[in-house]
Amino acid sequence: MIENSIPVSTLFIGINGFIAFSLSYIAADERMKTRVWHGESEADVAQQPNPLANPNAWANKVEKMTQKLFPEPIKDHSLLQRKVRAHGNFAEYVPHGLMFVLALELMQVHIWLVWLLGSTLTVARIAHAWGLINTYGPSNGRAIGFFLTWVVYLVGSIACTYYGLKSIF
Repeated sequence: MIENSIPVSTLFIGINGFIAFSLSYIAADERMKTRVWHGESEADVAQQPNPLANPNAWANKVEKMTQKLFPEPIKDHSLLQRKVRAHGNFAEYVPHGLMFVLALELMQVHIWLVWLLGSTLTVARIAHAWGLINTYGPSNGRAIGFFLTWVVYLVGSIACTYYGLKSIF
């Protein structure tokens, strides 16, 4: 059996991997519904070459499947924009947040701090994605999500700096 020296980090990396996959799926599903393959709006699409004007075999297969699943494309692209940004925001903030968790666990700091940062980051990014997808503009979910993410970044930065300096000197 493999001995896991970083069980908490492993757990949060796995959980956040599932969240990243889910947000990716949600954005891809909305792309199929709207048939906006690049960008986030009709204006973005107008600037791109039409992939269906002279489709390769793969593009043709995907379009036929999409037409069966969603016969009429959705014309409102605002939900697509929010879903793409929810996935993008997650991808922007979570890797660094998980590095705090991993580094602190590897340094064998107080385990409560590792759990606190990992669980706070996970809850924050779920709340942010939920608030962003379900509400246009400001929302409680987005506010809670970005505020808690900032807490993770500040506490993680302070802890890593402190324990890093303590190890050096």
